[in-house]
Amino acid sequence: MTFFQFIFTRTFLKQLLLAVLALVVLSFLIMWWLRGTTNHGQKIEVPNLAKMSLDDVEETLGELELNYEILDSANYNPEYPRFSVIEQIPKAGKNVKEDRKIYLYLNPSGYRKIEIPNVLGRTRRQAEPTLLAMGFQIGKVSYRPHISDQVLELRHQGKKLEPGDELQKTSVIDLIVGDESYNRVQEETETGSGEEGAAQETIENDEF
Repeated sequence: MTFFQFIFTRTFLKQLLLAVLALVVLSFLIMWWLRGTTNHGQKIEVPNLAKMSLDDVEETLGELELNYEILDSANYNPEYPRFSVIEQIPKAGKNVKEDRKIYLYLNPSGYRKIEIPNVLGRTRRQAEPTLLAMGFQIGKVSYRPHISDQVLELRHQGKKLEPGDELQKTSVIDLIVGDESYNRVQEETETGSGEEGAAQETIENDEF
């Protein structure tokens, strides 16, 4: 019996049919297993976690069988409670599968600290825009007798500051500025000396 004659026999056709049926059943079982292990078709809507504390987040996501991971955040938002959620990935309203991890950004305890620029020796008109551009606020401006109108000291809550010190952004910095009084005294002295010299010269001329 040749090979072509064998493939048309009842025995071969029976074995072929059994093999096809086994393949179909195996494929069905694999698809069923995949549906169960990958949660095929299951969708969970991500809740809005904004302004929630970690305790509330854990409780909310636990009920939905979702996980979370905290990511570092340097952006402080004063409208949100400290250490509450200020951003989440995926966003609220998105559909995810069970056990999906939600990434969270928490609100820090305050603004980040930044270095104080060196504005000593600059005029008030120059120093204030520099400090404001860095994110600081200008507080009380006091004047001290000096020959110039330059910034002589920086203070925060009564404490003297040095360039390079770090303060939280939006901190209030007080300025101590020269009042140019010594310069005016010097000008008045020079003016007075000139007037006395002129008077003396007039007297001497009158004597002659």
